Amino acid sequence: MTKKQKEKRIARKLLHKYRLVVLNEDTFEERFAIKLTRLNVFVIASISTILLIAGTIFLIAFTSLKEFIPGYSSTALKKKAMELNYKTDSLQQVINLNEQYYASIKRVLTGDVGTVEFNRDSIIDAASIDAGQLNLTPTKEDSLLRDVIDKEDKYNVFESAMSNTNFVLFPPVNGTISEAYNIKEKHYAVDVVVAKDTPVKSTADGTVIFAEWTTQTGYVAIIEHSNDLISVYKHNASLTKQQGDLVKAGEVIALAGNTGELTTGPHLHFELWNRGYPVNPTNFIDFK
Repeated sequence: MTKKQKEKRIARKLLHKYRLVVLNEDTFEERFAIKLTRLNVFVIASISTILLIAGTIFLIAFTSLKEFIPGYSSTALKKKAMELNYKTDSLQQVINLNEQYYASIKRVLTGDVGTVEFNRDSIIDAASIDAGQLNLTPTKEDSLLRDVIDKEDKYNVFESAMSNTNFVLFPPVNGTISEAYNIKEKHYAVDVVVAKDTPVKSTADGTVIFAEWTTQTGYVAIIEHSNDLISVYKHNASLTKQQGDLVKAGEVIALAGNTGELTTGPHLHFELWNRGYPVNPTNFIDFK
């Protein structure tokens, strides 16, 4: 048998027609009939298999059915994990900032800060010098610096002028000072003798950043004001404000008392801090 004869024989087998008949078993009535060839059956079976595989892949890849297959994670679970990761990172940053902030407050309360000594008389003398006696002729270095600054600010549309305002402090209480401000003894405050339950008022507008009980100084309130100023009120009988409250100058924040271990009678221990350095309150406030 030649090669051409074999090919013709295979072609006849593939194209040989068969009749598929569906009969009624009881009456042998022909209900359905279709003519088929081996080639048609092969083509239909191949196309059906390809469509079945493609449909299965589509259902697994683009629907939630893939979550039931071992090895695939849930989409909702991934979303929750990402949200929790972002929240954890944000909370960690907030915790770090709060720890730094509370560490600074702790140094203020314990007096563990440095002091800056300066000659007040020399500053007053310098302010009284007549400007006409000074040599205001610009030097070469000064002229070069002015040129650099002028070029930097030439196109600065966000430049703004700061106006000078008077910052007035309100006396928290009126009374006799029993112990004055003393840097050498690390007494960075004034103790003002007052009657028990005397209203203690905020020295300026600000935000209450600390309002809690301490063993040594009793009820303590700390207020943060503008111009980097912080005021501290210790040995109170009770507090009328909580942490986070906004207060106005002269608003009652506590009642004076005799609480804490480091006290000998009803009084107010009042401190002023500016940019981390203690300030003598009597330089700005009249307690009488």
